[in-house]
Amino acid sequence: MAKEILLTKEGLEKMEAELDELKGVKRKEVAEKIKVALSFGDLSENSEYDEAKNEQAIVEARIADIEAMLKRVKVIDESELSPENIHIGSRVELRVTNPGTGASRVVNYKIVGSNEADPVNGCISDASAVGKALLEHGIGDKVEVEVPAGTMEYEVLTISK
Repeated sequence: MAKEILLTKEGLEKMEAELDELKGVKRKEVAEKIKVALSFGDLSENSEYDEAKNEQAIVEARIADIEAMLKRVKVIDESELSPENIHIGSRVELRVTNPGTGASRVVNYKIVGSNEADPVNGCISDASAVGKALLEHGIGDKVEVEVPAGTMEYEVLTISK
């Protein structure tokens, strides 16, 4: 059986919105590009047609991927999450310390399933080194994690939904 995909309610809504956009808007845009390219005549030397067909393949592949993922989605009920421990769906405030230099900073993350990870916007995957290490820890816990920059210490300051 295929592995279930864990998503927050917000992540599910984003995925469904992307699917609607692809099916409703992008498909029509690509079909119009193909129609215009066909009007140029000879397909053997028609780069616009080739480009439009490639774009169509990408759009259709993404639609198929999303539809397959949606069949395996398990939505995390954030209302059932305990603020005592870190779970998928938890928002955490952490003090990150580099033991080598002693430098520290405070960061905020939301722990999410791997399909909705967006580190630039503070959403880290439960499968990432940091996300995996933080799961099930509580406020005040210190966790050492090996990251590409070296070993870092994460102290859990707050946990919220």
